[in-house]
Amino acid sequence: MDNMTSRTNITKNFFWRFAERCGAQGIAFVVSIVLARLLAPEAYGVIALVTVFTNILNVFVDSGMGNALIQRKNADDTDFSTVFFFNMLLCIVLYAGMFVAAPWIAAFYENPELTAVVRVLSLTLIISGVKNVQQAYVSRTMQFKKFFFSTLGGTIGSAVVGIAMAYAGFGVWALVAQQIFNQTVDTIILWITVKWRPKLKFSFKRLKGLFAYGWKLLASSLLDTVYNNIRQVIIGKVYSSADLAYYNKGKHLPYLVITNVNVAIDSVLFPAISSKQDEIDRVKAMTRRAIKTSSFIIWPIVLGLAACAEPVVRILLTEKWMKCVPFLKIFCFTYGFWPIHTANLNAIKAVGRSDIFLKLEIIKKTIGIISILISMPFGVLAMAMAYLITSPLSAIVNATPNRKLLGYKYREQLADMLPSMLLGAFMAMVVYAIGKINLNDFALLPIQVIVGAVIYIAGAKLLKFESLNYILSIVKKKR
Repeated sequence: MDNMTSRTNITKNFFWRFAERCGAQGIAFVVSIVLARLLAPEAYGVIALVTVFTNILNVFVDSGMGNALIQRKNADDTDFSTVFFFNMLLCIVLYAGMFVAAPWIAAFYENPELTAVVRVLSLTLIISGVKNVQQAYVSRTMQFKKFFFSTLGGTIGSAVVGIAMAYAGFGVWALVAQQIFNQTVDTIILWITVKWRPKLKFSFKRLKGLFAYGWKLLASSLLDTVYNNIRQVIIGKVYSSADLAYYNKGKHLPYLVITNVNVAIDSVLFPAISSKQDEIDRVKAMTRRAIKTSSFIIWPIVLGLAACAEPVVRILLTEKWMKCVPFLKIFCFTYGFWPIHTANLNAIKAVGRSDIFLKLEIIKKTIGIISILISMPFGVLAMAMAYLITSPLSAIVNATPNRKLLGYKYREQLADMLPSMLLGAFMAMVVYAIGKINLNDFALLPIQVIVGAVIYIAGAKLLKFESLNYILSIVKKKR
């Protein structure tokens, strides 16, 4: 009964998290299309230059201590309150640093406009500090329904603000206001709906214990974020803000789709596995289920999107964004490996091996930095193509520890992912061939989508994919 209840609870929370991500990203997707039509690529390039720094600093707020609270078996109010006050002090210090550094950042990019943008957009650091521990509490207690309302409230409100300001001619400031409004409303709703409040408690001993686990995850996430953003720094400095905008837009479109599945799995799987961390067989079964199910969902989406990239961009973003198509295709393929990354890393974190987690990040980022140094002289496209090599290599690196930790071998992981990948590839080839027909984009794209969906689902049924039956059984239970 306990196993059945646990499985039902995990499934329920996954669907709430998935619904939240789909709703939020669906709205964000529509808004991004509207804003991309209203604003010049250079405006997106300016925001991308600034978010390089805010993304890196947000790691100190969003990673490490929050995960430590989720992983800790007997975390109480003292633990949560200690992390809350520590985070708030840290966020104020980080914001002060960005405020002072803003002129130097603007001088580095030779763009005086960035000073004000940096100072205003960096306010998101403080907002994140207020929200971070609430998020950890929701994740630990598996109340993902709370995320649904807070995220959608922020997304809808910020959509109205961003579009209204873009129509009014505020340019880059429409994007700044959109981000700040989103974070603020999200935080307010979360505080209203979640009952936990910080108590006047603080323990250096508890902080030290949490930090002993969390600092390795913090360092790992910092490495990952710096690595993922270093290309943006190089592109923005060596090339142009327009080049950076095309690169980011090509990366952003598939990300909006894939993050729905990945974030839902990531946020639900970690606390679920953490609660069963002493039962290795259960941890392996949950990790394996995550890889099989997410691969079945993700591979047809990314490969199908890559196959019909041109009509998608022309319809959604117009001809002025066509230079982002090659980047979109590249990132579609690299995102296909996310299920292996996410599931393996969550298992490693959940069983308390944050030391292994950090070592993996060092290995992967060393490989990635070498790829950046080699590709950088050959242009922006070459830097993106380097991902085609590093992404599968990183998947192998992430899978390596679980051969011993869980007894989950390479061939098992490959067997769990490969069928969905191969069927998705066959479907994508057919969809791409259909794209050669001389039809209007508005007539062509629906045909490609329908044919692709029919081929993939029929193929999965014919080949008796276990993941299809699993998903259908869950859908039937939700009715």
